[in-house]
Parts: sequence; C-alpha cells; structure tokens
Amino acid sequence: MADISKTSEQSLNNILNKLGVRTQEDVKKEGNKNKLGQEDFLKLMTTQLQNQDPFAPMDNGDFIAQMAQFSTVTGITEINSNLTNLGSKLEPNRVATAAQFLGHSVLVPGQVVSPDDKGEIHGVVDLPSYSNDVGLTFTNPSGEIVHTMNLGSNDRGLVGFSWTDIPDEIKRNKTRLTIQAYAGNGQASDGISTAVYNKVIAASAPKDSEDVILETKDYGEISANDAIKLKTND
Repeated sequence: MADISKTSEQSLNNILNKLGVRTQEDVKKEGNKNKLGQEDFLKLMTTQLQNQDPFAPMDNGDFIAQMAQFSTVTGITEINSNLTNLGSKLEPNRVATAAQFLGHSVLVPGQVVSPDDKGEIHGVVDLPSYSNDVGLTFTNPSGEIVHTMNLGSNDRGLVGFSWTDIPDEIKRNKTRLTIQAYAGNGQASDGISTAVYNKVIAASAPKDSEDVILETKDYGEISANDAIKLKTND
C-alpha cells in the first residue's frame, strides 16, 4: 500500500510539474510562504470537491481549466521575477551607455547655442515643406543680429548648417546666441524649428529610472531620448 501511495504521489507531482504547478518540495526549497504550492492547491481542490453539489458535480473540464489558470498565474509570477533579475543585470550596461556620450555632442531641439571647442556652430533647420528661400539669423543677448545665413532652396526635412568663421570676440566669450529660422519671405516662419549640436559634459543613469540623463553645455540636463543625433568630437 505504501508503494502504491508513493507511486501515486510521484505521478501527481509529474502532472503538476508539467502544468507548471510547484511541488511542496519546491516551496520548502524557496522558503517563500507567500506563494501557493502543491499542498495549498490540493487543499483548495479537496475543499471544492467536498462542498460541491453531489447531484451536479463539477465537470472534469472545469477542474482542468482551474489547473490551467493556476499554472498561468504561477508562470506570470516567475516571468516578473525573471524580468526583475534581467533588469538588475542590464544596469551596468546603462552606465556604460551613459559614459559613451561624454565629450561628444548631441543634436538638441532649441534655438540657443554657443561656439563649441573648435569655435564653430552646427545644427539643422526642420522644414515642414519645400521653400525656395531658407535662412537663419544669429542674435546676441543684447538683441543685435550678429550674423545671417542663407541656405537657399530646400525640400522638407532637416537642412544642416554650419558657421565656422565666428568672430573672435564671440568665440572668446563663448557668447550664447539665439537662432531664428525663416523661409519664403525672409521673416520668421511658423512651423519651422531648429536643433543645435551641444556638448555633453556629464551623463548619468539614475537607479529609479530607465532613462539616461545627459548634462549639456547650453541646455542643462536632458533625456537621452530627446537627443536627435550623436556627433563624435574628433
């Protein structure tokens, strides 16, 4: 009789293992009392059998459905645990990713810019549609236009620009300039935006966030997701 009971218990364990239901031995090994194991599941099933209507017993398919649901819940819990462990393993990679931005420049949406380490300014104009007259004006903090640039005719999309012959005074003082784009009529136009390359002076990967935070020269802290493009500074 003891052999028959032992064989039955082994068969039941095999069935539960195939369904993803943890055995009581697994529960003891994990030492976690907050999860339902084989014994808890069997108690629930036995209680349900004892209290069902004998004239309308539950169909076998219902029991199988319950077992499948139990297996699904257990599987989801294990998946969440695995994802948590995976996130902790990926944490060093986020730090390495943040470090790769240091010393380089990122393309940041905005109108404020100052000369880079080479004494140059680079960026793009985002055109919503074709224009036969695209240009830029650079204004200093006093409101004086210090430079204008004509980019000619361009199709919709990003149009790059560079100002390399910047006056020494602006380069020496690292003056922050304001860029204003225009198209068509030589006036500031709605729907036209600019983005400029800005140097990354610090980067971090906060533990309470999945984001990488970049500290830029002219725009302070920004999300790496807001950076349009990365440019390596040679």
